[in-house]
Amino acid sequence: MNTADVLTTAEAAINTVTEAAERIAAQGKSSPRPGRDPVNQAMVNNWVEALGDANPVYTDPEFAAQSVHGGLVAPPAMAQVWTMNGLHGYRAADDPLGAMMTILDEQGFTSVVATNSEQTYHRYLRHGEHVSGSIELESVVGPKRTALGEGWFVTTRTTWYVGDEVVAEMLFRVLKFRPPGAEPEPAPETGDSKIIEAGERAAGVLRPVISRDTEFFWAGTRAGELRIQRWGDTLRHPPGPMPPDGDLGATPDYVVASGRGTVYSYVVHHHPKVPGKQLPFVIALVELEEGVRVLGELVDAGPDAVRVGLPVEAVFLRVDDELTLPAWRALP
Repeated sequence: MNTADVLTTAEAAINTVTEAAERIAAQGKSSPRPGRDPVNQAMVNNWVEALGDANPVYTDPEFAAQSVHGGLVAPPAMAQVWTMNGLHGYRAADDPLGAMMTILDEQGFTSVVATNSEQTYHRYLRHGEHVSGSIELESVVGPKRTALGEGWFVTTRTTWYVGDEVVAEMLFRVLKFRPPGAEPEPAPETGDSKIIEAGERAAGVLRPVISRDTEFFWAGTRAGELRIQRWGDTLRHPPGPMPPDGDLGATPDYVVASGRGTVYSYVVHHHPKVPGKQLPFVIALVELEEGVRVLGELVDAGPDAVRVGLPVEAVFLRVDDELTLPAWRALP
């Protein structure tokens, strides 16, 4: 690939992102989505306890009745709490943030970090009120070079309502980035059977946040290698930014593990449903020949076949050009 081809590819990616951002922004606000529960004391109690907020206007009915509010109110900073989707929730079809995240994922900007949030409160919320929220895309700026890597800053505005009344707003900005050196390496040309297309397993996969400390590991899985961080004579997994002995001048490298080991421990997942997985499935903690332990799905042995001490070898589930996951298959 010559320089002109690289520039053309980069420009095409920028055009794809900017055109998508313009289209999504032009759609305006998403439909107001109601919260699961009305404003309630139980949730307020959990909130103030977690944050150490001792203001009695949130918890003491007698005190609140004598205050300017004339009764109990909810902390304003809880605005987002009332419309959160919950553990098993899902984004609405017209959610602009979800749509923009999908576009950036497709262009290789698969890691995300929140950068800042600005909230505006119009009034206090009272118990029993039902809150709904609507989101719109404010801006998508990039690509920008950051300490984490090249990425795009995505800003959304959430507006919360009680009925037709605006009660709070929030500007929320995230950075969707590609970590330095995370560009995909060419796949081995040997037809290595240890690299397996993830297929249905790729559906809904939770993508790891790739950092400077872990990029070498994920580059290794893309190349069909199980790379283990090394500090001098000490191997460590998961990798970390600091050496075990605290020597701040030390620099890590890695070794390529044989990929062979035995099941040290495992869990069988029966419930809830997981996108791309056929229940039940096995997640195994494997002790490698090199002495460290690595977690991954056991792809060819069900709950009846797995056992502690089962010999296994590493395989690699290729999700896409950016992500390949480590997994295990049983040895005869």
